Amino acid sequence: MSELETGQPAPQFALPRDGGGILTLSDFAGKPIVLYFYPKDDTTGCTAEAIDFSRLKPQFEAADAVVIGMSPDSTKKHDKFKAKHDIGIDLVADEERTALEAYGVWAEKSMYGRKYMGVERTTFLIGPDGKIARIWRKVRVPGHAEEVLEAVHALR
Repeated sequence: MSELETGQPAPQFALPRDGGGILTLSDFAGKPIVLYFYPKDDTTGCTAEAIDFSRLKPQFEAADAVVIGMSPDSTKKHDKFKAKHDIGIDLVADEERTALEAYGVWAEKSMYGRKYMGVERTTFLIGPDGKIARIWRKVRVPGHAEEVLEAVHALR
């Protein structure tokens, strides 16, 4: 599968969400969507990223944008994670990895010489037209949510 690029339509999905129910990308048609992929609930980097996006949620909403986090964790884990850290953004569970693979973020990783499959921390900004406006690959968490917010404002 080729890597997604800006200007391409964002792959659609319908997946279980925190708190119950199904979240689909089309639920937010006509709005900018920040879709960020992270490896695992309740780990240092993932927690910091979720807290940063939650802290800026009012600014994203003021820009008519929505923020969605996705990982292969279950909705039960998402619910515990949100409650523990007061996370205010939507979290989606992709336990089957269908969206993770469609977006090309399920990749081979390496830690201490050991290779394994996991989520490459990546953020997609999807424009109101449903096309990918910007991609951040191999994200470094500090300052990332602010940079994404600036990009949302630049869409206007």
